[in-house]
Amino acid sequence: HTCMPPRAESAADVERWLREQSAALWPAALGSLSVRRSPCVRENCPACARGEQHPSHVLYCRIKGRRVGIYIPEELVPQLSRCLENGRALQELLHEAAQRFAKAVKYERTQKAKK
Repeated sequence: HTCMPPRAESAADVERWLREQSAALWPAALGSLSVRRSPCVRENCPACARGEQHPSHVLYCRIKGRRVGIYIPEELVPQLSRCLENGRALQELLHEAAQRFAKAVKYERTQKAKK
């Protein structure tokens, strides 16, 4: 999804590239979506009485270093899955942007020194 950068690009070029590449990646988030099995809240549930547990989806993420789990209704699972895919793609773009930006500012520094 990304193309090879030109030999010498400016910091502004990298910013433009990152904005263009990330434009279609909303909504985006980091975390993981898991299926959790647990007893329900109903009294006298036949499934729970047999020791079966009910599946539910949980989004796990970190907020200020603490792991947080958020219940996700079944019908929202596809939307949240896409959000997490976008988050991973955006994270990869940011890693690439770091390299490209560092090269760009180093190149700009050498160009100023030559003048």
